[in-house]
Amino acid sequence: MSYQTPESDFRNRISGRTILILIGVAVVLRLGQEIFVPLALSLLLAFTLAPIVSFLRKRSVPKIAAVLLAVVSAFCAIAMFSIVVATQVANLAENIPTYQRNLVDKVHSLAQAGAGNGVLDHLSKAVERVGAEIQTRAVESQNPTDPTSTVREPLPVEIVTRSDPIQTLGNLLLPLISPFATAGLIVVLVIFMLLEREDLRDRFIRLVGLGDLHRTTAALQDAGKRVGKYLLMQLVVNTLYAVPISIGLWALGIPNAILWGLLTLVLRFVPYIGAIIGMVLPLFLALAIAPGWSLVIWVGVLYLVTELVSNNVVEPWLYGAHTGLSPLAIIISAIFWSWLWGPLGLMLSTPLTVCLVVLGRHVPQFGFLDVLLGNEPVLEPHEKLYQRLLSGDPNEASDNAEEFLEEDYLVDYYDKVGMPALLLGESDRQRGVMTETQIALVASSSLALVENLSDIAVQEENEEEEASEDPSKSSTVPETDLPDGEGRSALCIGGRGGLDDAAAAMLSQVLEVQGAVARVAFHSELVARGALALPLEGVDTVIVTFLNGNSKSRARQIVRRLKRLKPSLRVGILIPTANGQDYPLIEPSEIDADFVSSSITQAAEFALTPSAPVSVKVVARKIARKRSPLSKPSEAISK
Repeated sequence: MSYQTPESDFRNRISGRTILILIGVAVVLRLGQEIFVPLALSLLLAFTLAPIVSFLRKRSVPKIAAVLLAVVSAFCAIAMFSIVVATQVANLAENIPTYQRNLVDKVHSLAQAGAGNGVLDHLSKAVERVGAEIQTRAVESQNPTDPTSTVREPLPVEIVTRSDPIQTLGNLLLPLISPFATAGLIVVLVIFMLLEREDLRDRFIRLVGLGDLHRTTAALQDAGKRVGKYLLMQLVVNTLYAVPISIGLWALGIPNAILWGLLTLVLRFVPYIGAIIGMVLPLFLALAIAPGWSLVIWVGVLYLVTELVSNNVVEPWLYGAHTGLSPLAIIISAIFWSWLWGPLGLMLSTPLTVCLVVLGRHVPQFGFLDVLLGNEPVLEPHEKLYQRLLSGDPNEASDNAEEFLEEDYLVDYYDKVGMPALLLGESDRQRGVMTETQIALVASSSLALVENLSDIAVQEENEEEEASEDPSKSSTVPETDLPDGEGRSALCIGGRGGLDDAAAAMLSQVLEVQGAVARVAFHSELVARGALALPLEGVDTVIVTFLNGNSKSRARQIVRRLKRLKPSLRVGILIPTANGQDYPLIEPSEIDADFVSSSITQAAEFALTPSAPVSVKVVARKIARKRSPLSKPSEAISK
């Protein structure tokens, strides 16, 4: 039965209330679309133009002039873009009948080529049957009493009405008022947002974040930097993408190449699917104007090569920082904003979601937004490893370890990730939230992980040997600051259970990398057969691992037992500390140990450093004997 603390219940109430607030905000945004869409566009355009205004201000351009210059330049570019697109669309509309005939002829040729033995033949026959059935139904509906009668041609009727010039002018102008009014409103909003940028920032801080100025300021700077840089860099990337597309389509003879290049520039603001949509229309056009398939293939190759160059060369070069969104979050946000605001919301989905992630990163109440939408790891490496060990999946844990080991040494991985993960398991074991089956599963998965990393251990050992033989190669081998283990022999023992056995296996592998002869003795062997059954012959150092920091008495017993069996043996204790654990420090002299270490690095360093073994202290025994009543005092004293 789980117990829920008042603090966790309070957090749950806050979380539920936050979700209700977000639902209410989404409803308001949907209902107030006509108001919030211009505001969102103005805000994002202000974010985009703010760096340009700052650039002009640093060149001693007056504030009003800098703002007007940036806004006028941006909207002139947008107006020129719209005029070019409209002209190209009108030109394309004139040639659509020709393209349609070519496309129909190509479909008929495909049907004839596959007649009698292909899917196109069956599809063509099915279309003919459907057309005949539709025509029959139309005749029956017009002549229900006589289905066999023919349909009379309708008489042409022309309705002549007197047109009012004012009404005609109104019909022409009214549809244009709304978009022009919205565009004018956006221009005015952008100008005033840029002119009053500092004042708006101060008012926002006074409204929502006066009690936490540093956090609010950091959120505003982060949002402005991410959104502004994303929009500006995306515009540059899309332009560098659209220019070769337009030139390539023009060279291939595709009509209206400028139109397709400009549409590609705009559609690439749509995540993932925008480039595909921009490619489909030129492909269809190539299919319609050319008799064969070579032009279609060349157009596809053009888009494919440009996409590869843009994704692998241009974007990594221009993007100094990512947007902070995960790929899945980009797709989900595109679906959400397109449902909320239609095609315009689809294009604005990424920058708007970036603002939500920034909100979650700096406001604790909305921290779940950063977890759900951000691309930062939500689990620490040791937490992720512990989760994989709990699920009994050492293979995925090995894959994550190999990524870590591309830049670090094996001993670093065990100290920073492996041991903290085992300590999480030990903490859960002490709290009683793990069953014996789960403990055994974590232990066995940990041993399997160590075994999977044996190849990397052998590789590191070979690198160490090559570096020792050839000093010129030592600069290419990472430094571990551990002594050479050549000629040393060690035995690693689990102190109290299976998790301790896994820690002992990790330490043993590190010692082997350093060139020592290391073996592992499991705790079960120590319990079943006792210390006499341990392979102590030829061993000069024994390290006993305890994940439970409150193991002082148990450690003292094992140390003394081992030293009595072999007085020349050096015995050390490994009690790692991590994850905020605060165990009392154990001095080696308290348990007659040669050393006590808190990490694998320390344990390996102590084990590989030769030193004289510490002798077991003799316990002074004071036994009071009863004096016999017949004994003399002198005899008692002599005794």
